[in-house]
Amino acid sequence: MDAKASYEARPWLKLYLEGVPANIDPPNTSVPQILDQAMEKWKDNTALVFYGAKISYKQLKGEIDRFATALHELGVQKGDRVALLLLNSPQFVIAYFGALKAGAVLTPISPVYVSSEIRHQIEDSGARIIVCQDILYDHVEKAKVELDQVILADITEYLPKMKKLLGKGILRSAYQKSSPSGISEKEGVHRFQDLLKKYPPNPPKIDFDPTNDLATLPYTGGTTGLPKGAMLTHSDLLAVASSIQAVFAPVFEDGKETAIAYLPFYHIYGQVVLMLCELVRGDKLVIFTTPNPEEILNAIENHRATIFYGVPALYEVFRNHVKTNRVNWKRFKVLISGADALHKDTSEGWENRTGVRIHEGYGMTETSAVSHLNPYDKPVIGSFGIPTPGTVAAILDPESTDFLPIGEVGELAIKGPQVMKGYWNREEETNTVLVEIDGETWLRTSDLAKMDEDGYFYFYDRKRDMIKYKGYAVFAREVEEVLTSHPQVKDAGVIGIPDQRVGENIKAVVVLQAEARGKVQEEEIVQYCKEKLAHYKVPKIIEFRGEVPKTDVGKVSRRELREESEI
Repeated sequence: MDAKASYEARPWLKLYLEGVPANIDPPNTSVPQILDQAMEKWKDNTALVFYGAKISYKQLKGEIDRFATALHELGVQKGDRVALLLLNSPQFVIAYFGALKAGAVLTPISPVYVSSEIRHQIEDSGARIIVCQDILYDHVEKAKVELDQVILADITEYLPKMKKLLGKGILRSAYQKSSPSGISEKEGVHRFQDLLKKYPPNPPKIDFDPTNDLATLPYTGGTTGLPKGAMLTHSDLLAVASSIQAVFAPVFEDGKETAIAYLPFYHIYGQVVLMLCELVRGDKLVIFTTPNPEEILNAIENHRATIFYGVPALYEVFRNHVKTNRVNWKRFKVLISGADALHKDTSEGWENRTGVRIHEGYGMTETSAVSHLNPYDKPVIGSFGIPTPGTVAAILDPESTDFLPIGEVGELAIKGPQVMKGYWNREEETNTVLVEIDGETWLRTSDLAKMDEDGYFYFYDRKRDMIKYKGYAVFAREVEEVLTSHPQVKDAGVIGIPDQRVGENIKAVVVLQAEARGKVQEEEIVQYCKEKLAHYKVPKIIEFRGEVPKTDVGKVSRRELREESEI
């Protein structure tokens, strides 16, 4: 069997739970249509819980329909881009699905973006209307972008006990200043709740082509360059919903699960895997605007949560949190980690503390959030899992389109029903990552990985983050894992620094535990690495800092580290 055939044979299928299909048949419908079906079926269920406020599926549908009507009356037509600059809140859910129902294409923007980043995404996407948290509007004004309509949302609108919550400090970090006054008097500026009160739940009838009509235009994280918009259709998103439903159908009970929704909804992980997938199943979302660990732990117990989607950084925080033992983690049907590689030390430490294993998964903005998940009953520490139903993954030679044998490290490539159509207005970049091999289109992920004989995949690094030292390939993530296993190291980031004599020198930015600062020296860190790494992998430069720059979903931002080193 040649290399390509070994992947096409999909050896991972034997790891699927009984009843999980090899392929999926996503519904030939739009996201709003599939959500309407769920809302009718589960209309009496609680859909959202937001700091004590509860919204049923029936109420949520009414709000979504009113917002869709409002957008239509404001001139939004099918295919128009609508930007969302919102914190996690009921307004995000309403605006997201309301805009889709009006036929718009969503482009969610990170609430932590500065004005220049907001300007890039609005101008690049061509959005002419924005739904914005009122406390974030000054960033939009400073961006100096041309917009036809601005809709301002006040986070207190769904919080009758807002003063009490602010007094406790629960929302203070998310709501640091008062809503700006006088904005809504400007032409083309509207208040979110005013629109819901003004317009009836009579949304326009849109003729959707699910496989070709774009639903959302999320922008890549920009860890290796300027963010690009990934064109995701209604079918792309529903393929992920269908695959996750298939994987967990034997253990999930539709309409009866409760998920903690702290992952940012603007991000593809929180947007699709959490918000969309849970709502189309009739489950309950307990929403947080910010990931306050103590409040999340309290909510897990108070709401008897059964599903948790997290990121490695938060699992690491929980692993050391004093209240973690108060949670009955064994009640959860699944704990999933995504958005970044899960370090072995975090995974093993978590399991030792809680007695429960984390199921690591993998996905990208370009795969509508998910392509791999660990098998429900056979998760493997260190692996990001196996391809989901309908997905085929393989390992390519990073410099060609040749398939590599099982067990070799190369570039992860994916084909499946959830892969994007391409990058928005970026034909050259699209042709670089969507390549045709033997008449089939594969997505080149730029991630270095390998597959074992059973079909489990293992992450090594981003191609851009691989360091070449004296001709040797050094994976930054491997060095980071060793560094963070040191008992006095809290966090670490590793990059290559250009050096004509050796190619690239290995630099480690290290964050020490508070009690170790000023006591642990560079020599101790180097010696520790020498005991656990081949000589060529040992960092040559150690820099101690108070923190490592991160993206807003908790990944080490090696791009920032490289840029700082170039100054």
